[in-house]
Amino acid sequence: MTLENVPMWISLIGNFGFPIAITVYLFIRFERKIDKLEAIIMELSEMIKYQKYKKGG
Repeated sequence: MTLENVPMWISLIGNFGFPIAITVYLFIRFERKIDKLEAIIMELSEMIKYQKYKKGG
């Protein structure tokens, strides 16, 4: 990398680095939310099974 290429690299990082960083951040956030949602769905499923068992069905 020479001194003449520095503006090109800064432009590339500016154009692609920010969108990539935002995408990674959003994937991490969504993954956590999906994990929580999965746990809640499993808990709800167990509660439904318990209610059916409690009613005798």
